[in-house]
Amino acid sequence: MSARVHPTAIVEEGAVLGEDVIIGAYAVVGAGVVLESKVHVGAHAVVNGRTHIGSGTLLHPHVVLGGAPQISATVEHGTLRIGNDNIFREFTTVNVGSSEGRGETTIGDGCLFMANSHVAHDCVVGDRVVFTNSVAVAGHVTIGDGATLGGLCAVHQHTRIGRLAMVGGGAMCAQDVPPFTIAQGDRARLYGINIMGLRKDGLETSTVSSLKNAWRTLFASDLPRRDAMRRVRERYGDTPEVVELLAFMTSTRRGLCRAGTR
Repeated sequence: MSARVHPTAIVEEGAVLGEDVIIGAYAVVGAGVVLESKVHVGAHAVVNGRTHIGSGTLLHPHVVLGGAPQISATVEHGTLRIGNDNIFREFTTVNVGSSEGRGETTIGDGCLFMANSHVAHDCVVGDRVVFTNSVAVAGHVTIGDGATLGGLCAVHQHTRIGRLAMVGGGAMCAQDVPPFTIAQGDRARLYGINIMGLRKDGLETSTVSSLKNAWRTLFASDLPRRDAMRRVRERYGDTPEVVELLAFMTSTRRGLCRAGTR
C-alpha cells in the first residue's frame, strides 16, 4: 500500500516515503527526509533536515526530529540516522549532527524514548535503549546497547553510558558510567551491577557472578585502580563481558563515576 498522507499535513517535494507510511494531521516532513516502510508520523510531528528513519518507527504527536543543534554548531551537512522499530513519545526532540562533531547523530533499533526526551547533536545511541520521561543527553554522548536512563536524568557532553547500564532517575552524569553497572545521584555514583538488566538480557548466571566479583575488586576494594584491574584480568579474563568492562575503563577520557556508599 502506498503512503497515506492526511490532507492537512505538509510533505515537501524531495521527501521519500516508503510503503505503508502514515503521515498524520498537520505533520510536517521536510525535503531531505527519508521514511522507510511502515513509519507512522503522528499529528503535529515535525521531521526536518537530512533525516533517515528506519521501518516500523512510530512518532507520536508533537515529536520533532532532525532539528539543528541548540548551540552555535553549524549543520550545513549534518545528518540524523534512526534505525528500525523505534518509538518516540510526545515532545521528544533529536538533533542532527554538527560540523564541530562527527556530523551525524545515530540511533539504533528498538529504542523507546518516552515523553519530553532529548538527544542532542552528534550522539550515538545503540539498540534497545530506553529513555524514560524527560531524559536529556548533551552533544557527543555515546549510549551502549540495552542501557536504561531513568526519568529526569541528564548526561554531560562527551560522556559515555556503557552497555546494559542502568542510570537512576534524576541522576546527573558528568563522567562515564561503565557497562553493566547501576549509577544514580548528583553527581552520579556507582552502586553495583545491574543484575536485573543482565538477567533480562539473557546473560548466564556464571557471567553475572563474574561481573559481581569484578565489581567488588574494581570499585569496592582498597586496591589501587591499576592493581585492581590487573587482578580482575587475571581472574576473570576468560569472561567476555569482564573484558568489555575493563576495555571501557581503560578507554575513558572523562573519567569514571566513582563508587558510592549506601
